Amino acid sequence: MPTILVTNDDGVYSSGIRAIRQSVDGLGNVTVAAPSMQKSGVGRSVSVFEPLRLSEIKLETFDAYAVAGTPADSVILAIFVILDRLPDLCVSGFNIGENISTDTVTTSGTIGAALESASYGIPTIAASIQVTDQGDKFDDHRHYEYDFDLGIDLVRRISKHALKRGFPDGVDVLNVNIPRNATPDTRVEITRLSRKIFKTAVSERHDPRGRPYYWIDGDLVQDDEAGTDVHALVRGYVSITPLTLDSTVGLDQLTTWAIPESLVAAVETMLG
Repeated sequence: MPTILVTNDDGVYSSGIRAIRQSVDGLGNVTVAAPSMQKSGVGRSVSVFEPLRLSEIKLETFDAYAVAGTPADSVILAIFVILDRLPDLCVSGFNIGENISTDTVTTSGTIGAALESASYGIPTIAASIQVTDQGDKFDDHRHYEYDFDLGIDLVRRISKHALKRGFPDGVDVLNVNIPRNATPDTRVEITRLSRKIFKTAVSERHDPRGRPYYWIDGDLVQDDEAGTDVHALVRGYVSITPLTLDSTVGLDQLTTWAIPESLVAAVETMLG
């Protein structure tokens, strides 16, 4: 029977992890390992300067492991300590808050856990739901109320297909984003990443002593080109974006770019 790892970044007590665990129930032997507390926005960071503690807990009708670390830490401990083997599938989510564009893919702990899993060759699904209030992304989500039924069904169907056939060549992670008001008739689009979702800004404030401090904030990008994840979600479509770990591009173009031949030769020598 397949082995399935379930994780997230909202914390092991989040309602989203209970829902995504339900999406793979019965498809294999399921292990849940996730951060012991909210870890949104930490990306794929790994704890290398402090020890990690692991606790087995009871969540309603199933057991889980709470990791005092990051989402990526949770995946690492699940593979090397809890399971002592590579799972056949990993699902990360349901994240409370959409993870679209390069802004979130490079900072999301949900995606970070997925990328860590995929780095071992494990087909991995990251699943997130849209929120209307961006502040909801960082709350305590153990009692977050949302009708996960459509997401559960969608992730279940994708998981069954992945366990049977694997992913297409070059695809490491499927990044699934579900609009807030999705229905069974909601259109599904295969998309590419938008460049931005945040119009980054910095707000300066002052403490009681008059010294400045700063909040990074900014409005959301309201739309993007057709075919992007932002464009799909704005229109109320489910967005599924295939991601790859290999960020290398433009090898041929770079060698013919305006670089001195001596530098090209030096780089080629260095790379063997």
